[in-house]
Amino acid sequence: MIQQHSQKLLNSQLKQKSVEEFKFGWFDWFCLWYPPGWLILFNRHWQHYHNDPDGWNWLEYILFLIPLGFYLALLIRWLRLGCRFPRKQVTEFNPSYQIAFREEILQPIIEYYYRGTLVQLENLPQNQPLIVAMNHAGMSFPWDILTLGYLLSKNHEWKVYPLAGVDLFEHPWITWWLPPGWSQVLGGVKAKYDDFEAAIKQKKVLLYAPEGLRGPGKGWFKRYQLQKFDISFVQLSQKYQVPILPVICIGSEKLHPYTLNISWLQKLFGLPFLPASPLIPWFALFPSMGVWAGRSKLNYFIQPLVEVDNCQSRGDFYRKAQSLREEMQGEINRVLKDV
Repeated sequence: MIQQHSQKLLNSQLKQKSVEEFKFGWFDWFCLWYPPGWLILFNRHWQHYHNDPDGWNWLEYILFLIPLGFYLALLIRWLRLGCRFPRKQVTEFNPSYQIAFREEILQPIIEYYYRGTLVQLENLPQNQPLIVAMNHAGMSFPWDILTLGYLLSKNHEWKVYPLAGVDLFEHPWITWWLPPGWSQVLGGVKAKYDDFEAAIKQKKVLLYAPEGLRGPGKGWFKRYQLQKFDISFVQLSQKYQVPILPVICIGSEKLHPYTLNISWLQKLFGLPFLPASPLIPWFALFPSMGVWAGRSKLNYFIQPLVEVDNCQSRGDFYRKAQSLREEMQGEINRVLKDV
């Protein structure tokens, strides 16, 4: 009952503010073209539609744009909040805000930076729900997944729910970068079996990376080499009779090229991966660039639907998942030869 009330309240706030939808001013355009400013755009947009007393303020935003200034901004905010973490204000999915974020923030970024296109549209089904299974790469903020979600929701009016690593919801660094609850409000589902199953039961269109963090964490020298698939999506596909839509993404490996994963530092800091590349000195100077990734052209090749049945054991599910991986790998190899 309380959640329903808070959802109605947030929808009401967004509806009232739809008259004054978020519009880019000169500072926002500057942030779009200046990579350390993307984090400012994300937070300013959130603050336009939500009360966020614990969020970043203008002094701190300006510091984002100066080399090493983010660290000072972080200290100032920490002191301003009384040496505590930001509090969560809203955590329930809100389709109105997902649409606003898609049209007002994602659209200019994706149309200029990532230029996403859907290929082989004849394979795109009309019926829902679906598990959209995509190869995931880039060792960066998940722009390959966000772009596919944007294209499916924009062009086909689907509500798309991406599964994301738990770190994108709970890691302390993310808590300071983005408003607490940001991922959930935009429709993110934690990549945990129970959360995955709960979303499947609700007959949603789920965007899933079966490689897990092995995909973006594999590094440049293994680009376009699919890593082992988890089996949970195959198990849930059969259990709830939800078909799998495989999608091949070409271009995601260039989001953060020439990277290596420093595994011992990754474990030390509790990060999903810690890339080493020529861009890392810039990330050290401007940590707000963590939501940025290099310009690329993301093409998504939609494959025929896969129905899962007749799997009787864990071994059957494993073989089905790896068979699908081999089919997708073959399609990746074929597409790369034609590029």
